[in-house]
Amino acid sequence: MRNIGVVLSGRGSNFLAVADNVANRSIPDARIAVVISNLPEARGIELARERGLATAVIPSKGKAREDHDREMVAVLKQHEVALICLAGYMRLLSPWFVQQFPQRILNIHPSLLPAFPGLEAQQQAFAYGVKVTGCTVHFVDEELDHGAIVVQRAIPVLDSDDEHSLAARILEQEHLAYAQAINIVLEGNFEIVGRRLIHKKAAR
Repeated sequence: MRNIGVVLSGRGSNFLAVADNVANRSIPDARIAVVISNLPEARGIELARERGLATAVIPSKGKAREDHDREMVAVLKQHEVALICLAGYMRLLSPWFVQQFPQRILNIHPSLLPAFPGLEAQQQAFAYGVKVTGCTVHFVDEELDHGAIVVQRAIPVLDSDDEHSLAARILEQEHLAYAQAINIVLEGNFEIVGRRLIHKKAAR
């Protein structure tokens, strides 16, 4: 049984999708060991408590980034996590944090990276007039929305879309993509070549 740690700052939509996929064994042999938030008012932490999961609120306000990250890492290591999933975590992780969990931190972003990194990616895509967008699950490295890509899912931008309908349709794909990416990483049957994640061929 592999332990997953979830780190969030907001409503917890992707956290709930991961929790549901763990519960129904779409993500097999795994459990959510702890859910951490830097904001005590985050809806996601309330939802985790309602599900009876272990939680930790580690406020970030007024703390240096690495000092806060060291507190989070202590909790994650206490729960012996094999994988960390960022689910709407609104702070950059320090290089020190990333170094503690190489190729064991996933993030999901609502665009087809490297297009539209950063905040409000759905609105950026809509305003730019792209015809195809989607979401990306990637490893976290020291740069913003930059690590090797694990899964991407694409959707067409419809003429009838507005920013809100497009964001809602992307979110549906995020929930599917995150479970797919978690399974790939936990299975471990891959290698990173340059920036590319390559699935290893099964031994005959």
